Amino acid sequence: MILATIAIANNRPIKVDVASVEQNISVRVFGLGTVEARILSKIGFEVGATLIELNVDHGDLVTKGQVLARLSQGEQEAKVAKARAAREIAEVNIQRAGANLEKAIAVLAQTQEANRRKQALVGRNVVSEQSAEETARDEAVAKADVTVAQSEIASTKAQLADAQAQLQYEETLLRHRTLVAPYDAIVVERHKELGTVVKAGDPIFTIVAVGTYWGLAYVDEARAGYLEEGQRVNARLRSRPQDAFTGEVVRIGLESDRVTEERRVFIKGDNPPPRVFLGEQVEFLITVGELDKALLVPEAAVHGYNGREGTVWTVEDGRLSRRLVRFRHRTEDARLEIIEGLPDQARIVTRVEKSFREGRLARVSEGGRP
Repeated sequence: MILATIAIANNRPIKVDVASVEQNISVRVFGLGTVEARILSKIGFEVGATLIELNVDHGDLVTKGQVLARLSQGEQEAKVAKARAAREIAEVNIQRAGANLEKAIAVLAQTQEANRRKQALVGRNVVSEQSAEETARDEAVAKADVTVAQSEIASTKAQLADAQAQLQYEETLLRHRTLVAPYDAIVVERHKELGTVVKAGDPIFTIVAVGTYWGLAYVDEARAGYLEEGQRVNARLRSRPQDAFTGEVVRIGLESDRVTEERRVFIKGDNPPPRVFLGEQVEFLITVGELDKALLVPEAAVHGYNGREGTVWTVEDGRLSRRLVRFRHRTEDARLEIIEGLPDQARIVTRVEKSFREGRLARVSEGGRP
């Protein structure tokens, strides 16, 4: 009697929930990430000295070229003055060498004329050959003096170029003692205080370029296959869960994290909050597809799901059956889109019970969900 009762109970039709075709389904991928900045710089001096001036602080807006800080300049200013004096000396030497050249040219012209006259007279035996030889020698000496004067000009010009280069070098080092903003930015942090002796390369400020905030989302590789630039994104800041923020995917990292097996996705916001905090946690939902209509089954109702296919329970001709089907998209609420392997008139069971067995009678309940 007891066995008969159990047999009747096990064979009576079981009520099951089945999925129905749905329309206008948005397929969205979840990513957890943070607020970051595309252009963030830790700026400092290229030389070391004592910090004597700080003009901005945390939270200040700065413009390109604005003076942010200065180092002590006395020693370097003296070097610049010395280099300027060296340049002026080189310029004077060029003027002196030019005057010497003019003098040598004038002397050469005079000796050439004298030599020409002596050579004409020696042919008529008016002057001695010795006197003519002396004037010829004087002309040769004058030519040599002109050559020497020309070389002195070239030498002094080289000295002037060296002095100008040295002055430019010292002035560059002097400018390196003034820190200016490389672009329009907001100061995120000030690292040093007045009177600190800083080394070359020490960060003085951390700045972020205005308007370069973006979100960095980490998406599971198993869900990242349909990600593309330009896709729409909904975001929720941890500090403002009631506000809706939107944006789009602007960059997808070409290298996944080998440990967490996640892909980095960068998102540009359409309506960022008036005040942004770097590193704040954000939840992102990226719309990777729109389905006009789809048959969806909860992932929990699929056995042996491997990312592409799995086994589901179906109701066929009033009885339970098992089918191997193929999937494509996965929705944010963990439902899978069936695209292949389901016979006509078969209904997908959305909630699996322990009492299921193939061939058992089943009564259908529409639209069930886990």
